[in-house]
Amino acid sequence: MSSSSESAEARPRRPKPLALSASRAADYRQCPLVYRFRAIDKLPEPKTRAQVLGTTVHTALENLYALPQEKRTAAEAKRLAEAEAETAVAEGGIAADVIAPEDTARFRSDAAGLVRGLYVVEDPTRFSPHSCEDYLLTATAGGTPLHGFVDRIDIAPTGEVRVVDYKTGKLPRPGYESGPLAQMRFYALMYFLLQKEIPAQLKLIYLKAGSSLTLSPDEHMLSRTADELDSLWEQIERDGENGTFEPKTSKLCGWCDHKAHCPAFGGEAPEYPGWPGTRKVNA
Repeated sequence: MSSSSESAEARPRRPKPLALSASRAADYRQCPLVYRFRAIDKLPEPKTRAQVLGTTVHTALENLYALPQEKRTAAEAKRLAEAEAETAVAEGGIAADVIAPEDTARFRSDAAGLVRGLYVVEDPTRFSPHSCEDYLLTATAGGTPLHGFVDRIDIAPTGEVRVVDYKTGKLPRPGYESGPLAQMRFYALMYFLLQKEIPAQLKLIYLKAGSSLTLSPDEHMLSRTADELDSLWEQIERDGENGTFEPKTSKLCGWCDHKAHCPAFGGEAPEYPGWPGTRKVNA
């Protein structure tokens, strides 16, 4: 091996500059230190059953909409969900180290049941999405880089756009819809920045409940969302450059995977690796 190759291998990799996603925005609002641990330190977190079930169901629905329209029956959706669940729990699958052998049948049944919930809300044989699992990357006028995957984008024959997100958890209680809808406003803003068109509808489909939440965005809403994200990103960059991501305690701390590293609970954070920088995006 040449010395140049050896030196290249020995050279530490530079961390990739960051962009803001809906989930990382929620992390920072919840606790700046959690944002740092996830986005910058990239501390490992154990996978949960709920996470792997969500991934399994999302993949099954993506496979469903890849079929010809007339074949997207509830029976076929159930078959796809069960097949994806089997793949997930197989050796090397995403759920192999999370789902116990005695839980395999229930995991498969839960995946099929969640996919069945889609048919309570809509009929996939009656329309075809414009796209599924789209990765969007853009930036606000203020320069805040935004990115994320959108579960589904529908465009009606008359041109109206609908942005859809699937949820495999519980339907939020009345008065607690702001968090999920903030995620949808984030997606709507990205779509608008890229396509210069405001979606007619944002739709959250809660598969377990067989129910949905909808929101009709307007220019004022998206402008306010952009301002909020610009302000949030300014705070993140300031913390990033100074290394001052402070913990913010709440009842959610009881479910945090990083309490051992949190000064608020007597822990010690790892040495700060430094701010990776901001991803430059041509909006």
